[in-house]
Amino acid sequence: MQLYQKSDGYCYNSDSIFLYGFISRFNPKGRLLDVGAGCGIVGLLVARDFPKVSLEMIELQSDVAFLARKNAQVNGIDARVHEGDLLAYEDGGGFDYIVSNPPFYHIGAHRSQNDAIALARSSTSLALEPFVSKVAALLRPRGHFVFCYEPQQFSLICAALERAGLRVVDVQFVHSKAHRNATLVMIHARKHAKSLLKVWPPFFAFDADAFSSEARALYHQARTHSIKCLI
Repeated sequence: MQLYQKSDGYCYNSDSIFLYGFISRFNPKGRLLDVGAGCGIVGLLVARDFPKVSLEMIELQSDVAFLARKNAQVNGIDARVHEGDLLAYEDGGGFDYIVSNPPFYHIGAHRSQNDAIALARSSTSLALEPFVSKVAALLRPRGHFVFCYEPQQFSLICAALERAGLRVVDVQFVHSKAHRNATLVMIHARKHAKSLLKVWPPFFAFDADAFSSEARALYHQARTHSIKCLI
């Protein structure tokens, strides 16, 4: 999959690839909304691999939304891209799946001097509580919410989800290497679910100084090729 990205803006990283692999476990189908889609990598990969998905994406930054449309076109994937703020977005039909690699770094974390990158990374641009509440409002009954976030905020995430009527049913922590603290948490929540939580084995990105076999398998499955460009 060819993906155009801004050479001077935020670019996708392994978080998006790992999230794509996590989403794939749940065999998505129906209407799917990729929130904070960026260049479209997560939603486009899922739509490519799961033909029963009807893909829509929402992206705040207009130039990045343009790239998401372009990437859908060059890869032959039917997708509708909405440009604007998720919190102001309205939809009458509801979604079966909402997926997201959102801006999640907490207030006080290192902030990039590049405003576009800072917007894509910091939770100040999309705070957890209103984010989760809006997702819950857009989901159909028993709908799925699959996303990644900063692991240090896991207890806050679970509390916010419960208040919004969403229950965590699957969770997996991502570690750069064994015996190191988690750097990412991937979460699958469902609307009005009653299921108990399944904790997946930890995902280790590296084995010594090389990608782990699991990480290599995901990159091979994704088959992405990034093309940097100026807009």
